[in-house]
Amino acid sequence: MVTVNTVNGNNYNILLAHIVCENMELIAEQIKELKEELNAIILAHNYQRCEIQEMADFVGDSLGLSQQAVEQDADVIVFCGVDFMAESAAILSPEKTVLLPVKEAHCAMSEMADAQSLREAKAKHPDAAVVCYVNSSAAVKAESDICCTSSNAVKVVNSLDADEILFVPDMNLGKYVSRFTDKKVITWDGYCPVHHQIAAEDILLAKYEHPNAEVLVHPECRAEVIDLADAALSTSGMLKYVKKSPSNEFIIGTENGMLCGLKANNPGKQFYFASPFAVCVNMKMITPTILLESMKQMKHVVMVHEDLREKAKLALDRMLAVV
Repeated sequence: MVTVNTVNGNNYNILLAHIVCENMELIAEQIKELKEELNAIILAHNYQRCEIQEMADFVGDSLGLSQQAVEQDADVIVFCGVDFMAESAAILSPEKTVLLPVKEAHCAMSEMADAQSLREAKAKHPDAAVVCYVNSSAAVKAESDICCTSSNAVKVVNSLDADEILFVPDMNLGKYVSRFTDKKVITWDGYCPVHHQIAAEDILLAKYEHPNAEVLVHPECRAEVIDLADAALSTSGMLKYVKKSPSNEFIIGTENGMLCGLKANNPGKQFYFASPFAVCVNMKMITPTILLESMKQMKHVVMVHEDLREKAKLALDRMLAVV
């Protein structure tokens, strides 16, 4: 016979929460010490777990974090995000050691475009300038004329002399950009699975349940979703919008990690998911324990071959010059 000791469920939850909090405090202290020892900074994307965002030196979107990677005087950059983000940091700052705590943290959208396919598309559209969303590999960036992020895509496209734009790899963002330019935008057959699955029905239901809420969605969403929104914004754009808005309720159509920063910066306002399924599992792979081990063991170092890095850097530099 096996004897199982049981405790009151509520008491167990309190005990577990206490243990977790104590452990988090210890991990946070060790990470702080390692940052000083390594002269490191921690960059975290807005979609990371809340506890990771709280431990980071800088939290932001792809553009903001790319800028921080260049500007910060650090020997080590610990990038809490997905692979293309850490790769971009390594491209922009080759003199720094860039760590990606979980090497399997891939971006599904990034993997929908490859250099060979892009070369073939360029041959079919020889007069088109290639605008590459930063959510792409170094090899794809190296084949592009300029990069962009969701926060500056329209500005980047309109800065170019070409009348035709080959936009890679996000078709939804490309279609969104086409609303604000006279240029012909040729879109790639790629998308972010998290944003692409947010449906118009999700927005309509959320608006029915919260009629006084403003609807903010990411431009990686489908066109019919954007049409139902009050604004289509990057994650940094959402933070700025909510801060200034007189509204007290918001329906948020992007990856649900975004709610961490929104709630922290706007304690008097209410936020609702457009879709409870808008979760990027790769963005959630990094935990405080994994972050600590990454810094202790200096893993996983992200490196880009110099020839490839130089070509990719041209596209990123051009983007940063437009900002």
